Amino acid sequence: MGGQADSIQTPRGASVSAVDDIVAAIRAMIAERGLAVGDSLPTERELCERFGTSRNTVREAMRILKARGMVEVRPKIGATLIDNRMESAFQMFSLNVMDVSRETYDDVQGFRLLLEVSSFEQIFDRLTDADVEALREINEGFRISVPVNDAAERDFRLHTRLIFILGNKAVLDVYGIMKPVILKIMLRNKTRRVFEGENYEDHARIIDALDARDRVAYQYRMREHLVNGYNRWNKAVDRGEA
Repeated sequence: MGGQADSIQTPRGASVSAVDDIVAAIRAMIAERGLAVGDSLPTERELCERFGTSRNTVREAMRILKARGMVEVRPKIGATLIDNRMESAFQMFSLNVMDVSRETYDDVQGFRLLLEVSSFEQIFDRLTDADVEALREINEGFRISVPVNDAAERDFRLHTRLIFILGNKAVLDVYGIMKPVILKIMLRNKTRRVFEGENYEDHARIIDALDARDRVAYQYRMREHLVNGYNRWNKAVDRGEA
């Protein structure tokens, strides 16, 4: 699988793996130099010399950084660091046709860990019995056999209800914008049986921890739940299904 990826060519003639390597190298260089928004990057020629690669590869890498909202390239001026990452993310997640790459999966699940695990103090400070009851009601719906797409919608609804407890409309809006890709992640390699069994049980343990106001158990159970999804994804990759 890895060998095949090494030979894939982009439309401009640079290998995918080489471009990914240069994107990572440029981001590392930005961090090492402490560059900030408005600072200029080295020229194409300088980047080629620094990383010992072709101009096509550097151009493809810059195209990717531009698409991610990190770089602006202007004639006679060159590449300048910007920060339109949030706007780019909004555009990306609003498209229901995108494929979920490993990088996207890692980024989205990392974001969810920040919201649903690291924000546990705010969640518990605002949590009410009504919130717990609402979460239990949503979770009980998994015991009714429904198509997997409907189960994924319910899964998203449960996690959105949890984000709602934070009381931050901006965060809730961002989570909603990310719905298409989160649904794809929730659907990946999940059968109806997984939703009715493992998923239901994971959620029940999380809700029990909330009900008991057990912050340690909640962090452990929520992290475990998200890691279970990550492990399922990795198994699918090993089988060549993702």
